[in-house]
Amino acid sequence: MKALVTGSSGFVGGHLVRHLLQHGYEVSCLVRATSEPGALAGLPIARVSGSYFDPESLRRAVRGMDVVFHVGAVLSAPDWPGYFKANVEGTANLLDACARSDPLPRRFVLVSSIAAAGPARDKKPLRETDDCRPVSLYGKSKYLAEQAAAAVSPRLPIVIVRPANVLGVGQQELLAVMRLLRRRIVPLVGRREKQTSICFVQDLVRALVLAAEQERAAGRTYFVAANEAYSWREITAQLLRAMDVKFVLKIPHPVLLGVAFVAEIFAGLTGGKPLVTRADLRSARDNYWLCDPGRIRAELGFRTEVEFAAGIRDIVRRFQADSGAGETGA
Repeated sequence: MKALVTGSSGFVGGHLVRHLLQHGYEVSCLVRATSEPGALAGLPIARVSGSYFDPESLRRAVRGMDVVFHVGAVLSAPDWPGYFKANVEGTANLLDACARSDPLPRRFVLVSSIAAAGPARDKKPLRETDDCRPVSLYGKSKYLAEQAAAAVSPRLPIVIVRPANVLGVGQQELLAVMRLLRRRIVPLVGRREKQTSICFVQDLVRALVLAAEQERAAGRTYFVAANEAYSWREITAQLLRAMDVKFVLKIPHPVLLGVAFVAEIFAGLTGGKPLVTRADLRSARDNYWLCDPGRIRAELGFRTEVEFAAGIRDIVRRFQADSGAGETGA
């Protein structure tokens, strides 16, 4: 099986590339002409230089592919045009290239997000049949990307996969939190209630391959998540246990808002992007990102394999190895 992966330099894309290689796929990665090999260096992949806005490079990239995994997306942009251009127009251009390819790819797997559906209403986990009500610019752009895929679906076998909040090695927000925890600073994000469904990245890439390989998946949309939901504070507490950190300073929500405000100002002055914004913090506190993974379980036989505590321990172990922190004690 030949697979094209977009967003291969990112968190989910990088894990997917490695998973595909381990399972016998021939993997090509769509990359910018100026991009460095980075984490993909040394892997037996074909690098296809191109852009979502260069039709000829897209035609070249998708030619002869059995599966196209569209993982690439802009997660943070300064304004709506930034989200729309990358996540909506870029997706539409890639879909068009696939739909015009001869032969067609057997499957186009669009990695969307729970953000496209929006938060749960009345704390009831969302199902794929529920109306989408995205509340963030990112979520709105991913919903429109799904709409672009639906418009092409009569000509191309498409599967839309909506992961819940994805945890795993290399996830930037978790790295930022662990750096704080190592200094015994605990950001009190969200409430004590179970506010989010989660999915470890190892399980997500397995779900993406199932969506690509099983005939029944064509034309379907699937949430991917573990059965159990968690509070943000439960996740933080599990990180603390895995890091063996005690005697911490807890930073309440109002103070975190002030920190985020300063981060936004600094990012605006430097042209960078803040790791956390006030909108992020308010979303985590006020919304319930809950989804029901029943459809993918029933239709594709998908089951998550990574147990919560073990998954967190693996993340912490890699963090400590990469940072040279060793054992972080009390």
